[in-house]
Amino acid sequence: MEKDIFNIQNTKEFKEVTLAVFKHQFKNNKVYRSFCDLLYVHPSSISKIEEIPFLPIQFFKSRKVVASLEEVEEIFTSSGTTGSITSKHFVTDIKVYKESYLKGFAHFYGNIEDYAVLALLPNYLERKGSSLVFMVDDLIRKSKNEESGFYLDNIDELAEKLSELDKKGQKTLLIGVSFALLDLIEKQQFNLKNTIIMETGGMKGRRKELIREELHNILKNGFGVEEIHSEYGMTELLSQGYSKGNGVFETPPWMKILTRDTEDALTINSAGKNGGINVIDLANYNSCSFIATQDLGKVHENGTFEIIGRFDNSDIRGCNLMVL
Repeated sequence: MEKDIFNIQNTKEFKEVTLAVFKHQFKNNKVYRSFCDLLYVHPSSISKIEEIPFLPIQFFKSRKVVASLEEVEEIFTSSGTTGSITSKHFVTDIKVYKESYLKGFAHFYGNIEDYAVLALLPNYLERKGSSLVFMVDDLIRKSKNEESGFYLDNIDELAEKLSELDKKGQKTLLIGVSFALLDLIEKQQFNLKNTIIMETGGMKGRRKELIREELHNILKNGFGVEEIHSEYGMTELLSQGYSKGNGVFETPPWMKILTRDTEDALTINSAGKNGGINVIDLANYNSCSFIATQDLGKVHENGTFEIIGRFDNSDIRGCNLMVL
C-alpha cells in the first residue's frame, strides 16, 4: 500500500488509495475507530473523500494515534510553552517519512544534490523530537555538499557563507524560522540571485507577529529576492506543502487540503470558501491520514491553498467530540 501512495498519478488514483487507507485505519487505529463509531460512520457507507471523518488534531496530545502493531521507531513532538501538553506523533516506519519528504522536495524543487542547504532553525534545534529538524538534517546530508549545514547563533558566519555561495552561482536553499531570518537581514542586506529563501513560520514569542504579506515584503527587501518560499508542515503530518511565493501552497500528489465549515465541523466547504483546514496525508498510513487542524484557510479550484490564521480555542465549536 505504501508503494501505491507515492505513485499516485491522478485524482482517480488518489480517491482509490484514500478510500483504501481509510478502511485500513478504521480497522487498525483504535482512536480513529472510536471517533468514527461516535459519528456512526462505517467504511461501507463512504463513497466520497468528503464523507471521511477528520480526526481533530488535539487527539495527538491526549492519545497514541497509531494504525500499526509495529514497534515505534521515532516519536516526533510539537514545541509548546513550558508546562503545556505537546502533540506526539508515533512513527512506526521512519522510511515512509523519509520517502515522503524526499519525493516531496524533488516534486517541487528537483534534485537535492543540486543544492547547498543552509538551515537557520534555532528554536527547533534546542529541543529533541522535531520532525522539521529530522527532515532538514537529512536534506543537508542528501545534498552531499560540504557547505551545507545548520547555523544556530553564528549569524555572521552564515551571512558570509550565503553571499559566497550565491556569488559563485551555487543553487542554495536557506530554510529558517521567521524571527531568525529577520535577525539575519538586520545584520546584513543581501542581493541574492541563486538562493531560495524558505520560511517555516514562527516568531515563537521572540518578535511581534507580522501578517504574512508584511513579513514577506521585509524579507524580500532584505535578501534582495523576488519571492519568499514557505513550507507548510506540522508534527502530526509526514508530508509538507510548499509555497513558491504569495503564500499560495501546493501539495504533493499524496496529500490534499480541504476546508470545513467553521460553525459545523463535519461539513466540508466548497472551493474558495474560508474554513478550518482539514488535511489528507496518505504518508500517515501508520497513524491517521485524516486530520482536522486548527489552521484557517482557503482552498482554490485548482487545489492550491492559503493559510489565513488559526482558530483560538474559543472559536472551535460545532463538534463536541473535540474533548473526548
